[in-house]
Amino acid sequence: MKTGRVAIVRCDSYESRQVERAVRRAVELLGGLDEVVAAGGKSLTRESSIVLKPNLLAKTDPDEACTTHPAVFGAVGRLFAENGYTNLRYGDSPGNPMIKVESVAEGCGIKAVADGLGIPLGRFDSGRRVAFPGGRVTDSFVLCDEIADADAVVNICKMKTHQLERITGAVKNTFGCVFGINKGASHARFATAEVFAKMIADLNDLVRPVLHVMDGITAMEGNGPRSGNPRQMNVILASADPVALDAVFCHLVHLAPELVPTNVSGMERGIGTWRGLEIVGEEGPMTVDEAVAKYGDRGFDVQRDAGYRGALRQVRFLAPFLEKKPVVAKERCIGCGVCVSACPVDGKAIRLQTSGTPQRPANAKRKVAVYDYDKCIKCYCCQEMCPERAITVKKSLLARIADRRWKI
Repeated sequence: MKTGRVAIVRCDSYESRQVERAVRRAVELLGGLDEVVAAGGKSLTRESSIVLKPNLLAKTDPDEACTTHPAVFGAVGRLFAENGYTNLRYGDSPGNPMIKVESVAEGCGIKAVADGLGIPLGRFDSGRRVAFPGGRVTDSFVLCDEIADADAVVNICKMKTHQLERITGAVKNTFGCVFGINKGASHARFATAEVFAKMIADLNDLVRPVLHVMDGITAMEGNGPRSGNPRQMNVILASADPVALDAVFCHLVHLAPELVPTNVSGMERGIGTWRGLEIVGEEGPMTVDEAVAKYGDRGFDVQRDAGYRGALRQVRFLAPFLEKKPVVAKERCIGCGVCVSACPVDGKAIRLQTSGTPQRPANAKRKVAVYDYDKCIKCYCCQEMCPERAITVKKSLLARIADRRWKI
């Protein structure tokens, strides 16, 4: 399969027949399912163990655009089943390791679809360390057992924003192959966006999904990957190249692909390219500009600033004033402690504290989340997992100026 090739098909709703048609057509535009699978270089047969890996970040309603929509998952599952692949499994490692993946899959509507197709849940509640001596930033990963034993993985990702990496799509979705609490530990170990992206590129090189399908019918913009807002993009994207697929996503929302660390590290690692894209639509080949004109959305809320890695490189002394940090909206916080559990830092950078004061003694029993910013590594796991959307990312005035691409 040619590097940089991405199929794009319009799909205006999650009505099952429309989604199935769009997914089938997208894969046909890549040459058909058998050609795509064969190009993965894994010598698969119809009996090979294949894991369908959706985005199951949290137990949310599909309409919230946080997880892969069950209609898209079902369309991919049916495509493989009807082409004779008999050994299918599905699963993901949710953002909160204390919640079982079966419960999340049920809450997101995917379990019912999988059950209807006869696709069982894989072993995502256990894991083991897998050596990867060729890694650039790590020589091993603790993978979920089902991923470690699979002959191939099919990545069914969601089109969303992400506070650490700007977007989460095909490349980032493989992080759910890492087992349980090791995801949080990875955020602590690979604490910057760039180093984290290098780790994700290593992981992609190890897992090497044979196909990536992106649910971009209803995307998430703004405060993603959990607390953002749904936004209609009305597209299904498919590719054997995860970097190219994410790069097309970037172009559609008017974000420069080279500003996304996972794109840069992915291309450096050799898992794909964000340059020289070959986009194919139902009418035939398309240029990037043609795809953007037909499917793009300039108003999509995503971080487009170059930051001091680009335009502000000469003023690094201003870095403390450019930092973004998570903040708690105390009126929305219910004191559930999910953010504390999600924090990967030893000793925790966030804790629950009573909100009572001498002026408001009635609040003495009400707990809210409070940060210790000296410990905070800006991984945004807390923001990612907050079920009440009570955590946002605050930018300084200077950071907001940078976001508008002003030159300092």
